[in-house]
Amino acid sequence: MSGAPHLRVVRGNPDDVELAALAAVVAGLASAGGPAGDEPTRSAWSDKSRQVRRPLPHGPGAWRSFGLPG
Repeated sequence: MSGAPHLRVVRGNPDDVELAALAAVVAGLASAGGPAGDEPTRSAWSDKSRQVRRPLPHGPGAWRSFGLPG
């Protein structure tokens, strides 16, 4: 290890417990890795919701709207 500090307190006088808590938080964040949004997007062909039929229309004129895309 080099002699240069990795963290520096610029204001206040923290005690040993506060510095240990800060080091634990920083180490935890560093080991967490990158953002979780790196997952590949799934194609619409594999979407299971496309296999579910949409609700049938009901009421007056429902027979007309059944065959129309919507």
